[in-house]
Amino acid sequence: MKSVCVYCGSSDGAKPLYAEAAKAFGRAIVEARLALVYGGGKVGLMGVIADEVMAAGGRAIGVIPELLVNKEVGHEGLTELHVVPDMHQRKKMMADLSDAFIAMPGGAGTLEELFEVYTWAQLGYHQKPVAVLNIDGYYDPLISMLQHTVQEGFMRQTYLDILQIDSDPVSLINKLQRYQPPARDKWADNREAV
Repeated sequence: MKSVCVYCGSSDGAKPLYAEAAKAFGRAIVEARLALVYGGGKVGLMGVIADEVMAAGGRAIGVIPELLVNKEVGHEGLTELHVVPDMHQRKKMMADLSDAFIAMPGGAGTLEELFEVYTWAQLGYHQKPVAVLNIDGYYDPLISMLQHTVQEGFMRQTYLDILQIDSDPVSLINKLQRYQPPARDKWADNREAV
């Protein structure tokens, strides 16, 4: 594993501990000798984690659509900043540049990006680990909802287990480095719950 894609909020959130956790996660990424791949913004948790990675001597690679650069939210102090035409190309490039995907706290965009790569993992489009950094229980309601999908027969436990969850950045990186994708084919038996 050489790089991790981090999805996170373009705001700092309601609690100072989110920014503190982003800084700690940035340092953990550098200590693990990984490059950060992220959405290229200078605002919110996106800016916090990128600034910390750069300050710690690491590599931060941003991918941002033209529309957001034009709104002056692009981070100009990165190792690399790729400007792409739209969100679809942004997400594709971020996925191509990354060996793992991690969601920190964020809003609808963070959740959408997380669920896209999580679904791709279930379908076998990639074998890369997908995770959430569950800061202060932020993702507890989402985890409960996913458990509910298993209980109600809309997802197998195998596919819930793809999602790696931890509240500690170093521990989460260790889980990602040890991750083994499920051997099962999602469509092996269409009579089973997906």
